[in-house]
Amino acid sequence: MKTVTLGEIMLRLTPVGHKQLVQAEALEADYGGAEANVAVALAVWGEEASFVSKVPANGVGQAAVNALRRYGVDTRHILRGGERLGLYYAERGADRRAGSVVYDRAGSAFSQSVPEEYDWDAIFTGADRFHITGITPALGEGCARLAETACRKAKEHGAAVSCDVNYRSKLWGKERAAKTLEGLFRYVDVCIVNENHAKELFGCSDERTLAERYGFTHVAFTYRRTKDARHNKIWAELYAGGEKVQSRAYEMEMVDRIGGGDAFAAGLVYALGHGYPLQNAVDFAEAASCLKHSVEGDQCLIGSEEIAALAAGGGSAQVRR
Repeated sequence: MKTVTLGEIMLRLTPVGHKQLVQAEALEADYGGAEANVAVALAVWGEEASFVSKVPANGVGQAAVNALRRYGVDTRHILRGGERLGLYYAERGADRRAGSVVYDRAGSAFSQSVPEEYDWDAIFTGADRFHITGITPALGEGCARLAETACRKAKEHGAAVSCDVNYRSKLWGKERAAKTLEGLFRYVDVCIVNENHAKELFGCSDERTLAERYGFTHVAFTYRRTKDARHNKIWAELYAGGEKVQSRAYEMEMVDRIGGGDAFAAGLVYALGHGYPLQNAVDFAEAASCLKHSVEGDQCLIGSEEIAALAAGGGSAQVRR
């Protein structure tokens, strides 16, 4: 299975431990971004995964590309140029103090790229699936056009399209987000959205309504209940063809909150691409999300066998000897 993803990869800077940015004297450097995270997870699971983007032609841009290559992601279609790599600062939360993200991505190389720069026929040759999130069109009118073009080209090449709504209030407002995403939905087969954003953006409180309104083959609703910054409970529902199933719920003590939704999206792309029954698909995706929270950084680096074991009800945390 070949999956193509399109989006922005950024430099992530995180204060050591649980310090706030105002306290930090050192920052840990890593790279990530929603669509890049999906590509990494799929590559770790042995799939052919291609990431399409644009980074500056300097050492920082190359470091971002190298961070993907180390896990086997195909980076041939990442363009070079522009002024800078987008970055974000991620504070880890503690107890009742929430985690926080500060973006510094205005004017980034990817946000300034246009559809005409990309060789879409080469990108989508042999592609089975294409994955995008609502973050890309949120970066400006040019990126909204880029997202629409990519979705259209993917469908022309026969690829199934999945979209994780991934609404970010720090990037755009609800009205523009809803209008823009609804324009993309004509191409989308699989929609992933959390329960709150489904209501706030599209006025839908159940998967069936969303599927029938926009013609999706599959709709996944993700759920999260937050006890404090490190303890969350997560589960998901998946709808297709009149049937709805629910995953196991996981209560977790998290190492890193960021990237859990991307791991779910990757898990769903993987499971549907391999023809998993509906229940098995949502179980695998949610197990991937759960285990991602145990890994520092943006990406899910847990093997597919361990995920499948947890999804099946196993996955003991005892030391393996």
